[in-house]
Amino acid sequence: MSNSEAPEDVRISRRSRRPGLRTIAVVVVLAALVYAVMQGLHALPRWLDPFAERTTDRSGPVVLHSIQNLSRYEAASGNFQVIVDLEKDAQFLPGALRGERTLFVGTGSVDAYVDFSRVGNGALTVDKNRTSVTVRLPHAQLEKANLDPKHSYVFAHQRGLFNRFGDFFSSNPNQQQQLYVLATQKIQDAAGASGLAQRADANTRQMMTNLLRALGFTYVTVTFATSS
Repeated sequence: MSNSEAPEDVRISRRSRRPGLRTIAVVVVLAALVYAVMQGLHALPRWLDPFAERTTDRSGPVVLHSIQNLSRYEAASGNFQVIVDLEKDAQFLPGALRGERTLFVGTGSVDAYVDFSRVGNGALTVDKNRTSVTVRLPHAQLEKANLDPKHSYVFAHQRGLFNRFGDFFSSNPNQQQQLYVLATQKIQDAAGASGLAQRADANTRQMMTNLLRALGFTYVTVTFATSS
């Protein structure tokens, strides 16, 4: 029996399979086109991109809430830089489809200070001849880490296909906030282990010694006690 004489039910089953293959081919082509369009739009100049964003600053004036008097001696400051490597992935999907990895360079500083407002009565002892003086001060403390937004940036950002498709239609501000929080915490921890507070104690001792000697004291002793 020739192909032209094939039974009618066989010819019908062959025809019924063709639309399914065509549908799959159309879906694959559309997915490729969407991906190509997404990549192309990001490469277009802003004046040719129909989806380009325009930023308008409508912020109100800055309002002064309060002023606080300070009694601190800024004795030392440390500058730090950290690379945050943050990776997110799905449990049952490969990273090429659902995954995200970000390398973030965080640059910031931490100041160390001595709080003179905590100096109590009896912190200064002078001998009868006014040639010797002893000063008791609290140990230096560390300020909260201050991340510099001008010098902190995303160095690399890898995303899966689904992540790219989602980012094309919406942004994720929580992602950037998480990077800033992680970088700030790492810098704070590094400052605590760097000996910055001890350097501030030494600088404060030198400052007080020079000041009191300029006032006429020959022997100056500066000691530190844990502030309460």
